[in-house]
Amino acid sequence: MHYTGQVYRPPMESDTPLLEITCGCSHNRCAFCTMYDRTPFRTSKLEDIKADLVEMRNTLGEDVRRIFLLNGDPFALSANRLLKISDLVRSHFPAIETLTCYASINDLFNKSDYELQELREAGYNDLYMGLESGWGPAVALMRKGFTIDDAWKHLERITNAGFRYAALLMMGVGGKGNSKVNVEETAKLLNRFKPFTIAAVATAVSPGSALAGMRDAGEYVELTEGEMLEEEIMLLKALDMDADCFFFGSHPYNAVPVSGVFAEKEKMIDYLETKRRQLPPAFLKSTMQRGQL
Repeated sequence: MHYTGQVYRPPMESDTPLLEITCGCSHNRCAFCTMYDRTPFRTSKLEDIKADLVEMRNTLGEDVRRIFLLNGDPFALSANRLLKISDLVRSHFPAIETLTCYASINDLFNKSDYELQELREAGYNDLYMGLESGWGPAVALMRKGFTIDDAWKHLERITNAGFRYAALLMMGVGGKGNSKVNVEETAKLLNRFKPFTIAAVATAVSPGSALAGMRDAGEYVELTEGEMLEEEIMLLKALDMDADCFFFGSHPYNAVPVSGVFAEKEKMIDYLETKRRQLPPAFLKSTMQRGQL
């Protein structure tokens, strides 16, 4: 198949067939991210997409019901382009139900309410949204390209259009001393527009990232491992999710992996609190180097 550069997909989509319709990221300016530094954003040719679909059908058969679209920012494409791609997918896989992908609040700026409804009817759903935080100053610090007011507005729009979304969050993204307000504002946003999945990953200061420069200049102060755990516990306590909403806290960057549905919220909190008590004080006061994202 036609894959360009690195291939990323959410852990929850580990069994989902992958189809590249873009490569790179249309924004590619988030302060923490180095994922697409060497991969300019571009759109796949329709003939390449068609060839990949033929290969996928020959390999998996016609009964494919879910496809994850690559790479970092497929939903940045125009509604017209996305609808052409969904028609192409359906011509090869008549039983397709869901086209899922990473997305950004920025990707919704160029789509009308009517276009969002068209895309939802065409099978686009389960958008993995890189929100990182619900606190405005943290979103601005991370150079996300949208404001927190934008997030409130456009999450309401996709909710009204019938989309499900996954909230991708970064613990510690607000910097030292800001965990309380970061958790409060994030929980306020997510409790209003409930995601089907929440993925919380510890903030990593990757070498060569803009965030590394901010840290070195004293503009961003990392949380200790103990503070990062405390923020995750605070977040779980503040979230009021549906019982089947899935919490993914098992990213390799997280010091204590924990995942489960919110029906088991108290068990996850107890587990994190128990592990925090068991970890050496020196570790809790330290800040791990998490390397390149």
